Amino acid sequence: MTHGTSKLHAFCLTLYCTVPGTVRPVDYNVSWPLVVIFPPPVLGTVQSHKPHFIAVHCQEVGGKNYEASMSHVDCFVKELLSSDAMKEYSRARVYLDENYKSQEHFTALGSCYFLHESLKNIHQFDFKAKKFKKVVGKEIYSDTLESTPMLEKEKFPQDYFPEVRTISHAFDLVNIHLFHDASNILAREKSPSVYSGMRQKALGFVLDRITDQRFEKVPYFVFGDFNFRLDTRQVIESLCSTATMQTVRVGDTNEVEKLIFRESENDREVVLQLEKKLFNYINQDVFRENNGTLFLQFDSELSCFKERLHELEISFPPSYPYSEDSSQGKQYMDTRCPAWCDRVLMSATAKDLVLKPENEEKYLVYDNIGPNVCMGDHKVTSQA
Repeated sequence: MTHGTSKLHAFCLTLYCTVPGTVRPVDYNVSWPLVVIFPPPVLGTVQSHKPHFIAVHCQEVGGKNYEASMSHVDCFVKELLSSDAMKEYSRARVYLDENYKSQEHFTALGSCYFLHESLKNIHQFDFKAKKFKKVVGKEIYSDTLESTPMLEKEKFPQDYFPEVRTISHAFDLVNIHLFHDASNILAREKSPSVYSGMRQKALGFVLDRITDQRFEKVPYFVFGDFNFRLDTRQVIESLCSTATMQTVRVGDTNEVEKLIFRESENDREVVLQLEKKLFNYINQDVFRENNGTLFLQFDSELSCFKERLHELEISFPPSYPYSEDSSQGKQYMDTRCPAWCDRVLMSATAKDLVLKPENEEKYLVYDNIGPNVCMGDHKVTSQA
């Protein structure tokens, strides 16, 4: 890109946003989509920061029941593009994987990029032609992602990464959705859990893919739902250090069905009940106090990538699993241990692009959007 403003100016006014569970119903008793209440907090962030470039990565496009909810996605995109907050963004590229009938290729990922009218000569990489092409107008792609040359899509481990050139720099934007913890019981069995190892392998695959020899190596940003979880075993040992554990098994198979942790005193009060999809702790406020920083010591899945991935300091509460009840925007569900699943990560060279050396992170904001608003079971995470 041959842009007249400075490198730091162009990057420091960039909003990176990960939006898991976009356009899902607010609850199961109503049919109207989350789009009705989703835009205001996100668009409010756009209006307050006034970024020149916006990158929005969505996971679970259409929600968990995507067969019934996918029809709302187009409405969501149209409302977003036509909103007052977005009227100064003259160019847009939207990539939505809506073809759920093709399970072999379906990822349920969506990637949306918006360019302010003040930015000139923006180019996007064409992976087939292996050259940059100027970005003009607004384009939406949904049914033809496999044949779209402007992105690369992988079913495993699921990523899009359009490439955009800015000044003399190009950078990759990678949308990612990694594996979840299928069972709390299994996640507790050892430290780190078997699920952590699966995510580590998948993320390593992604990083190897975007830094291989096919294309010139460039700075990269990876943001989405990493499904990073706290070390379940260590968290439980910390929360239940004075409790005794009762194991309940299924009669026929002797499989562990639930674990009940009771105080040794206080009338044997139940502190924590753990099942496959239940994490019912007596006081979930501990995960919100001081933005949950007490539990960052158990957030270790990124540690093995510390030479390849960097992150700004986390100063917001765990982003998952929030209640999907529209009246309980700040409440966690008791399905999983709260964790920072939704992150914005970057290579060392990408971090150099967005940070002023003399001020470090002073002008960057890494936070959740809409802390009091229900947006599904994940909170929107942004870096601006």
